Amino acid sequence: MARQRKRKGDPVSGWLNLFKPVEMTSTQAVAILKRLYNADKVGHGGTLDPLADGILPIAFGEATKTVQWAMDSEKEYVFTIQWGVSTASQDAEGEVTSTSDTRPTREAVEAVLANYLGQIEQVPPKFSAIKVDGQRAYDLAREGEDFELKSREVMVHAASVIGMPDADHTVIHVTSGKGFYVRAMARDVAFDLGCDGHISQLRRTRVGTFGAADAIAISALQDMTDKADLLAALKPVQSVLAGIPDLAVSPSDAGDLRQGRTIMLLPHVVEAWRGARNPDDEDDRLALATCNGIAIALGDVRAGHFEPVRVFNVREGRSA
Repeated sequence: MARQRKRKGDPVSGWLNLFKPVEMTSTQAVAILKRLYNADKVGHGGTLDPLADGILPIAFGEATKTVQWAMDSEKEYVFTIQWGVSTASQDAEGEVTSTSDTRPTREAVEAVLANYLGQIEQVPPKFSAIKVDGQRAYDLAREGEDFELKSREVMVHAASVIGMPDADHTVIHVTSGKGFYVRAMARDVAFDLGCDGHISQLRRTRVGTFGAADAIAISALQDMTDKADLLAALKPVQSVLAGIPDLAVSPSDAGDLRQGRTIMLLPHVVEAWRGARNPDDEDDRLALATCNGIAIALGDVRAGHFEPVRVFNVREGRSA
């Protein structure tokens, strides 16, 4: 008899808007949820530091094919800089590197933040997951290795002071694009102000369409005894694809797309797609094919046809 392949888990698909607690790594959160859902495949939509809490989108099954859209999406953070102490990692976990008695005014912090709006060059923190010659930067930093990271362009949409409870602390709200490091901003702002400072508290309040209002804690999920309730907490695979125009296709066309076949589109469907497209990017041919609200495939619209590039094997009633 042929040896039966051991099943690794259930074919669960969808996104979970998780509120990660402090002192839990993103990898630990994924492992806990993989066991809780008995899911065959789980990933996350962008690392959140262990000392930070907040939104950590979790992708199950077919949703892992859309992780890049979550990582590339706009994000919001609220963080507190504690003045007077600088650390090696720019947060409360790192070794103290210097101290000072200098404390900035609210007006001074606001004036410096104005210089960080728009497309800026930012050098990532040495305590980060960026790879240097095949090794993680944070591993090299912990081993005391001497290395430099290259600057990269990042987008800062908004940055403002939202609180100053005392002279030692300033609370800042930031809206950013992909690749932005809050700890790097805190480091650079402190330098510009001629102050020592580090992040004492950090919360991510939004990742794309995932916000704090409907986020769910791991403890709440662990209290659920019915698998149906756990599945009900998941959002559709296409939750991170809100900016991509939708193409509603028939069940027969959905079957063809799942087989990787190109389908023909009716003229009114193409016109509807054109109307939903970003007017500033007419070269963008991307569309999301759906059937009865279920994501079928991502692909390109060309000459009245839809060519699937990434197919989702999600069936109604089987998973989210």
